[in-house]
Amino acid sequence: GAFGTGVGATDMAVILITGKLWFKVPSVMKVVLNGDLNDCVMAKDLILHVIGDLKQDAAIYKAVEFAGEAVRKMPQEERMVLCNMAVEMGAKTAYIAPDEITHEYLARYGWEKGEVPVTDEDYDYETVVEYDVSKITPRVALPGSVDNVSSIPGEEIRIDQVFLGTCTGGRLNDIRVAAEILKGKRVAPGTRFVIIPASRLVFQDAMKAGYIETLVDAGAVLSTPGCGPCLGAHEGILASGERCVSTSSRNFPGRMGSTDAQVYIASPATAAATALKGRLCGADSL
Repeated sequence: GAFGTGVGATDMAVILITGKLWFKVPSVMKVVLNGDLNDCVMAKDLILHVIGDLKQDAAIYKAVEFAGEAVRKMPQEERMVLCNMAVEMGAKTAYIAPDEITHEYLARYGWEKGEVPVTDEDYDYETVVEYDVSKITPRVALPGSVDNVSSIPGEEIRIDQVFLGTCTGGRLNDIRVAAEILKGKRVAPGTRFVIIPASRLVFQDAMKAGYIETLVDAGAVLSTPGCGPCLGAHEGILASGERCVSTSSRNFPGRMGSTDAQVYIASPATAAATALKGRLCGADSL
């Protein structure tokens, strides 16, 4: 097992000098996701729903454990989205009990199966929250805050740019979903579709699978693996007044460029559907 968490520049400097960092042992919140996912609903929709329900301060300095039958059915890449975005409700770290899906994923990268610590059966969680995922439809975080979450708005919202990438939306499964939606079609006129694979390996695997060719044929723009416009530096930053649908994890004002730009956070399926139509829409509406 491993404990992963985010730190600031000062903490990182301390680690580089001393090799150590100070932590409290966090209490644990359990989020149980049961039921079967609806068509076009992805892990990003689920975690946005949870964050929208519990809000940004629900898990401050807590460890969040995700469990339930919906989680057990997820591929490893989708599970990573849940754990990554738990930070957006204040979590210090997040965890999903390893199983055969986890071990098979790690084996592809040379990791051998070993003993893994799991939560005691009689562990007394500080909080347990349960959701029926069959009731969850495609979700979107509205501009300005990750916990300002709703279903896809009914009114027509024109989108200038769609960005598919980052650590919560640029893996092979995400690119596959986009390629399946856009296969044989074209990105809407007036909308830019920027795709940045999360890593070189993801980029290579997507090329081998034919996803990159499909997306380029559809009019998408590919760039080198990395964070891209998520940190507001390059490869698709937004101009004043522009609207963007992004598979990233944050949409604070100025995060992806101009402070006057509007960023909607959504799943890869919603992002691809939006690129196709040029307006904010879910893949379930195609």
